[in-house]
Amino acid sequence: MASPGSVREWHDETDVLVCGFGLAGAAAAIEAHDSDPGAGVLLLEKMPECHAGGNTRVSGQSLLISKDVEALKSYQRAMSATNPVPEDMLDVWARRMVELEPYIEARAREAGARYIHGVGWSERAAVLEYPEFGAASAVAHTATILPVPSGVWLAFKANVEKRERIRRSFDTALVDLVQDPDTLEVFGAVVSRNGIRRNIKARRGVVLCTGGFENNLGMQRDYFGLSEAYPLGSPGNTGEGIKILQKAGADLWHLRNQGQSGGIWPGFRFPGHPTAFLRQLFWQSFSWVDVGADSRRFIDETHEWQITHYKQKVQGQWIDTPHHRVMPMHMIFDETTRRHNCLVTKVMTWNTVVEKYDWSDDNATEIASGWIARADTIEELARRIGRDPAALAATVKRYNDACARKMDDEFGRAPATLQPIAAPPFHAIEIVPAIVCTGGGARRNIESEVLDHSLRPIPRLYEAGELGSMFSNPYQNGSYLTEAMISGRAAGRNAAGLPDWSREPRRAI
Repeated sequence: MASPGSVREWHDETDVLVCGFGLAGAAAAIEAHDSDPGAGVLLLEKMPECHAGGNTRVSGQSLLISKDVEALKSYQRAMSATNPVPEDMLDVWARRMVELEPYIEARAREAGARYIHGVGWSERAAVLEYPEFGAASAVAHTATILPVPSGVWLAFKANVEKRERIRRSFDTALVDLVQDPDTLEVFGAVVSRNGIRRNIKARRGVVLCTGGFENNLGMQRDYFGLSEAYPLGSPGNTGEGIKILQKAGADLWHLRNQGQSGGIWPGFRFPGHPTAFLRQLFWQSFSWVDVGADSRRFIDETHEWQITHYKQKVQGQWIDTPHHRVMPMHMIFDETTRRHNCLVTKVMTWNTVVEKYDWSDDNATEIASGWIARADTIEELARRIGRDPAALAATVKRYNDACARKMDDEFGRAPATLQPIAAPPFHAIEIVPAIVCTGGGARRNIESEVLDHSLRPIPRLYEAGELGSMFSNPYQNGSYLTEAMISGRAAGRNAAGLPDWSREPRRAI
């Protein structure tokens, strides 16, 4: 931390300083502005303006809407059983969730956008991830804001831009907090813009909404144990907020649970693209398999794992599917699947939504780029991707024999998906573990106050969104964005309601 005595000059000042312009940061800035007409709000974003939005911008835009407080509490309690969420936090969160829909509708209306029930890009009215825990009672419906993609983010971005008292600064990274080393009270922040460090006075409070550590492989290895992982969302989520909160004396939580709450998904990664492409979720044909390091299959590939965020029930517990444990992985497919399926999902993820990479519908461009290997036989394909030809050929033969019997004895694929890999040429693409988000960070309460190691609030310090999420294990689709709204609103409202420390002589610097 930077002590108050080390600050020789304040280069800028505001009442509420919000760090991170994703959904949580937008909600915090809007709430701080609206709850006190006299409050000054400064919203910082370390990425350039064209890359702002965090993971919200490239997510599926799903919003969980619930109408039953007790059912929602019971559902979340069951999902969090192995690492329980504090009951008082759970109670208020559920009540605020049930009251949230009018707020979302108001943000859409103010932006001139359309709020709908459903996700906007599939026919599902509601995604019920864990029926055994009470999903049907807890989830009234899924909702979103159009357009697709990025509708929720665009609506909140427009709400921020309409409020003239919310100043915005891009290409501005949070470096440290200005903090009393004895009381831990926060007075402002040290930021960096164009390599120049500046001190910003926050007269009432600082809100951290800087996201997770998906794009920091060192932290993935040290905090979660993944040897290889790549983000599907913002490349800016590199974990600095967690390190700053550690220095600030915050207690940490939810860095290592039974599974990544957002899941570890199959993705593709290539030079020139800092993030991963998400593999297609909806298939027109099924003449393909996934193989692991031993060139054998390791899972029912065509099961809709996305419905449980790539969680698999093993011995009564929902844990991550084994993709990250069987590397290197390849998807093996034939010409039928190549011609009838674009291999990636285009309605979400950074590469397709922000970078605007338009993966070819028949994958021909990517074959020409060398991203997809092709050969006339399975044995030749194996050689091209560095696998044992006999082992891969044996796997494909076992699978094709299962297709002929319409029975997958190994992994129980549905008979309708048992289509043989038979039409040459044959193709292979490497699969990498792709991360939706990480939820770990500082322990916080439902008012978004950051807690120290004695579980007392650190004065004037707040946290919202993915950074320090309350979700401790599997979570229901649509909960992260709504939690970002709830935690952001609480942080902005509470920070704006604090007295100005600089007006009190005992705290003047």
